[in-house]
Amino acid sequence: MKYIIIFMSLFFLQANSIEPDEMLEDTRLEKIAREIGKELRCLVCQNEDIQNSNADIAKDLRKIVRKKLLNGESKKQIIDYIHSRYGDFVLFSPPIRIDTFGLWLLPIIFFFFLTFLIFRK
Repeated sequence: MKYIIIFMSLFFLQANSIEPDEMLEDTRLEKIAREIGKELRCLVCQNEDIQNSNADIAKDLRKIVRKKLLNGESKKQIIDYIHSRYGDFVLFSPPIRIDTFGLWLLPIIFFFFLTFLIFRK
């Protein structure tokens, strides 16, 4: 019996931190809000999206996203608004610019360097 409980908890453990009072009645808008929530990083939890974070700031960001969706703003407008307030760190995928070029290039250089070190013989 305990193995069944462990097995089921592994598959059904993924729960969102969205509270019932945050959810939108319009299922289409709620789906868009969840998509936006998965693209934005929680500023407290570091590598967790605001959709799954229990932090207060993540809850506030979820409310902002839903409020702006109800006001008729698009997904891009909402992400741009939050990005302008919190900077590149809030995005899981930072934009490619001169100042963020190292974030994109250094892992590739590091990979080739390690490959060279390992297979040089």
